[in-house]
Amino acid sequence: MKIFQQSTEFDYSWEEVSTSNWRKYGPWNEKTPHVIAVDTIARTVDPQTGIVSPNTTSALSSVLTASQLRTERLITCRQSTPKWINSLLGGQETSHVYETSYVDPSAKRVTLCSMNMTWSDLLNVRETCIYEPSASSPTQKTNFMQRAEITALCGGWQKIRNSIEQFTVERFQQNAAKGREGFEMVLETSRRAFQEQRDLLRLQQDSKILKEIRM
Repeated sequence: MKIFQQSTEFDYSWEEVSTSNWRKYGPWNEKTPHVIAVDTIARTVDPQTGIVSPNTTSALSSVLTASQLRTERLITCRQSTPKWINSLLGGQETSHVYETSYVDPSAKRVTLCSMNMTWSDLLNVRETCIYEPSASSPTQKTNFMQRAEITALCGGWQKIRNSIEQFTVERFQQNAAKGREGFEMVLETSRRAFQEQRDLLRLQQDSKILKEIRM
């Protein structure tokens, strides 16, 4: 088994990061063309914890302040593995990743747990990502921690298993920089969009006040 792990900071509040996380694979991110689809599998409410969907209506906003958010998603991606790995594991044009996420607004923590479904009998990849307020600036910055455990299950020589695991670790390293850059795009666009919405609402409110004064 090989392990990849990293941590970094985003110059955005936890509220901004946790909200933008659901737009990570959308059109605002130009660094994820390999992601073909993101499908929500389940949205449930747990009577013990009050777990609700992250895409709930605003009517439940009061509940969200004290409840955990949970969702399950299936992420479909285009394969980009070398030919020698495809020949060993069996060539497929797409791969699937199963993700379960938890958002705890009270503790201000987002936890994403994912595992590969494609080639799962030959390669096991389990990834955990955590977003939480930065210790140095909890109201303005967010810390991101990522850890992936990679285990090749295919039979044969140990050298082949080591090569597959090492390739997967290197792929995580390459994607780390792209992932940060792409998420920065999402965060910037999201902040700008919300600011424009706030400005529009302010103009509408000012317009109502002016009308009332004139009347």
